[in-house]
Amino acid sequence: MFQFKRYLVFALLIFLFFGFSCKSKHAAAEQQIVASPEEMDGKITENIRAVLQYALDNNGKINDSIKLSLPAIVDSFYHTNNYTNIWSKNEQWEPLADSLYNFIEACEAYGLFPADYHYTDLIILKKRLAEDSLAKTDANIWTKAELMLSDAFMQISKHLKQGRLMPDSISLSADTSVTNVFFIKNLNAAIKNKSLTSILNSLEPKHTGYIELKKGIKKFIENMDRKIYTYIIYPAKDSIAFIKNLQKRLQQSGYLDTVTKQADSAQIALAIKNFQKQKGIKTDGKITSSLIRLLNITDKERFKNIAINIDRYKQLPEQLPEKYIWVNLPGYYLRVIDKDTIVFESKVIVGKPATRTPLLNSEITDMITYPQWTIPNSIIKKEILPSMKKDAGYLARKGFHLVDLKGETIDPYSVNWIKYTKGIPYKIVQGSGDDNALGILKFNFNNPYSVYLHDTNQRYLFKNEVRALSHGCVRVQKWEQLAFYIAENDSLLQKPGISTGYNVDSIKTWLANKERKRIIVKNRIPLFIRYFTCEEKNEKIIFYNDIYGEDKKLKEKYFAGK
Repeated sequence: MFQFKRYLVFALLIFLFFGFSCKSKHAAAEQQIVASPEEMDGKITENIRAVLQYALDNNGKINDSIKLSLPAIVDSFYHTNNYTNIWSKNEQWEPLADSLYNFIEACEAYGLFPADYHYTDLIILKKRLAEDSLAKTDANIWTKAELMLSDAFMQISKHLKQGRLMPDSISLSADTSVTNVFFIKNLNAAIKNKSLTSILNSLEPKHTGYIELKKGIKKFIENMDRKIYTYIIYPAKDSIAFIKNLQKRLQQSGYLDTVTKQADSAQIALAIKNFQKQKGIKTDGKITSSLIRLLNITDKERFKNIAINIDRYKQLPEQLPEKYIWVNLPGYYLRVIDKDTIVFESKVIVGKPATRTPLLNSEITDMITYPQWTIPNSIIKKEILPSMKKDAGYLARKGFHLVDLKGETIDPYSVNWIKYTKGIPYKIVQGSGDDNALGILKFNFNNPYSVYLHDTNQRYLFKNEVRALSHGCVRVQKWEQLAFYIAENDSLLQKPGISTGYNVDSIKTWLANKERKRIIVKNRIPLFIRYFTCEEKNEKIIFYNDIYGEDKKLKEKYFAGK
């Protein structure tokens, strides 16, 4: 009886929609009722070819509401598989489809956003197919679900392997294997093995930092406050609107009574103090940029920070060296890593926002005891030249001396400083000694920015919590321990019978005698200077200040509206 009714409905709908279907140029027609489950797969196959062609011609769109993210890759996959449907058979979901649904639903644990993988549309279609017997006979619905699932798999694969950020200029992960073949191979492997999660997990980075950060995501999500809070713009042009938004934000967090229509300054100050107390900061009740920054930091924004940092690991080479030096600028630390173990960690001082420390990959080439500092042209132009125009005695007061291209010392008073605007035809050098800005030891590495790791004559600054204070170089608190580690590594790896020319004791002697020595590092240790604003510690994700505003830019570019 049911089969008879189904044929009757099918004949009626063909009559009603035949004219529309013929006239429509849209690849996904409104309805395509199929007479029997055995005929469904053949109809889906026909539709896949037509809909994908339409998507390729229309920037990924398959209708007014659904757009494929990777239509060319999806088309390549189906082309190699004769456009056969893979996620359903005879109007029944394949187990692999359920696995992908579940993965998308829980993908926040990978630092991903379900919305990027057609989550809402797929849930609607899945529910409709489960509850509406007529919809279950509609080949158009199955086709849309088929293509969205394939597109979701491709997009997830891409995001797990490469991330969502554009490769940066220093990335060593120039992986050319991520082509159409890569995606097709992985989906075919999932189909063959009837296993989705193992294939997707295999695409993730194997770096310890990534694994630890991902562990922390689970706990973060479990306790995540998903409430949407008012974003406060500060400084604000409209002071009245600013106060209204501030009051609203404080009310949303429970620091101010929601029945208060218009709070006075005393009420707002008290609410701010309560907020400051809860955050463990100075309770002065004052409106400052740092206060507004804290109010704007919500769990929703924090998750975006996590997503960005998860992707930063995907920009690293697939396998890091056995030994390397790792500098994390927002974390203000340097670590020496040996076989995934932290040998030691040191506080560092990094570049100010105006004179950022560059991100780079390099390796330590040599060390210099009691170095001289040749001041970079950028500092001469911005700081020294304006001062010299006012007073030629500036160099002497700073302990600097002027040297011409022949290496001869020049009297600063003999130079007409007014005529120079973009630079000077001299070098400005600070002699070696305890007062030298580089301290008493410098670590050189090849880079186009004239930056290095070094000791400092301002060691008291390491006690500061915020340490973005330098002109771009990285000042290392445990510089001596770093130098000794490099020396011991050189001695350990040196071939029998061949001397390195130095060791820990000789470095100690040169430093004690205040001798200037250039020490060539025989076994160069790789150096990575990176920008990670969060990481896992003690099963909890900790966040660092976005000192250069990099996260803010990336959120606006890649995660707006999330």
